[in-house]
Amino acid sequence: MSADIPILAANRVSDRAKKTLDIVKQFVEERCIPADPVFAAQVDAGGDRWDHHPSVIDDLKEEAKKLGLWNMFLAKGHYKEGAGFTNLEYGLMAEYLGKSRCASEAVNCAAPDTGNMEVLAKYGNEAQKKEWLQPLLDGKIRSAFLMTEPDVASSDATNIQLSMKREGNEYVLNGQKWWSSGAGDPRCKIYIVMGKSDPGNKDVYKQQSVILVPANTPGIKINRMLSVYGYDDAPHGHGHLSFNNVRVPASNMVLGPGRGFEIIQGRLGPGRIHHAMRTIGAAEKALEWMLLRINDPKKTPFGKQLKEHGVIIEWVAKSRLEIDAARLVVLNAAIAIDDRGAKGALKEIAEAKVLVPSMALTVIDRAVQSFGGAGVCQDTPLANMWAQIRTLRLADGPDEVHLQQMGKNENKKGKAVSAKILRQAEITKDLFAKYGVSLSHIGPKSKL
Repeated sequence: MSADIPILAANRVSDRAKKTLDIVKQFVEERCIPADPVFAAQVDAGGDRWDHHPSVIDDLKEEAKKLGLWNMFLAKGHYKEGAGFTNLEYGLMAEYLGKSRCASEAVNCAAPDTGNMEVLAKYGNEAQKKEWLQPLLDGKIRSAFLMTEPDVASSDATNIQLSMKREGNEYVLNGQKWWSSGAGDPRCKIYIVMGKSDPGNKDVYKQQSVILVPANTPGIKINRMLSVYGYDDAPHGHGHLSFNNVRVPASNMVLGPGRGFEIIQGRLGPGRIHHAMRTIGAAEKALEWMLLRINDPKKTPFGKQLKEHGVIIEWVAKSRLEIDAARLVVLNAAIAIDDRGAKGALKEIAEAKVLVPSMALTVIDRAVQSFGGAGVCQDTPLANMWAQIRTLRLADGPDEVHLQQMGKNENKKGKAVSAKILRQAEITKDLFAKYGVSLSHIGPKSKL
């Protein structure tokens, strides 16, 4: 087997998944990564960057289907529509996907479609699944998730203001959304939209709903596409949209009015871990580029190759340590989801969500530094990788929100931990007395 599997995960990975992992590795390394520059060139070809998508993606999709690489993200035991892999098994595959711009889309495992398909598979009714889930599963259309808004602090989703008012058999939507990833793609046919349907509800977590809005519904305007540190991410993109009296059938409501928080929590949990899985791969790719640079015999600052400078070798060692440690955190979260479900793995998911992007940014920054000026321009993928991964410290809830919750939960142990330490101190005092040892060297502030 050519693909490496950490010892932590080996006994939990099926023979079928091991074989598939080898295929994924080869497909990414030999087909997708070489196609990434072609993808970029095809986006730039012609006139409007938003009116077409690169044909190389379609060819890669056909190859992926023939190889059996399709919809691997829908976890075994949770969704009947998937390929039958666990979250742990997909996590190992997603690491390879994260090394290429094209790979995730080529195997129909790209955000935001993954999270949207999970919403429809988990919460959608049969009619909604037939109309929207099946075309997404088939890779015939793409989708967008509309939650964040420009005029409120969307890190607290109770602030969401887009209005959903019931009028007869329809809901009328008014408001704005931005960072609507995927909205620029001409293949995007459906928006999954969160809005406020019951602003008077005393329970602030029951005021919101999620509804399906076809992208061509009258009253929707894409005001602009947002850049990410200067990158527009065409044709996918991140849209700033306005809704002006947009009428949607009431039957498009997902799960029911007032259940928006339940749905987005069910969606964002797996989405966070998928981002973390792919980000491990991006960090690995950055380390590979750094190794390429420091072993270049033509680059000899101060008369030596970069690899001969002690600080550079230290960067390599630190990067390897940090990637391997972060990978274990991600795989631990994947195992927790497999065993307890996303709701039962919130701590592990949050740990991965916070830790992994910061790790990857550090590794990528070292690679950029090793390349000098070439590292910040289009001659390597590093600058674009850094920009994309920097957004993950904001996406699916900013780091600070997760750290706040993690800190509060950890602090709940404070009373029990204090009692334990004080009890241990009492035992130690008894032992001092038993063995006739003086307490004179213990400071006056000691718990002893």
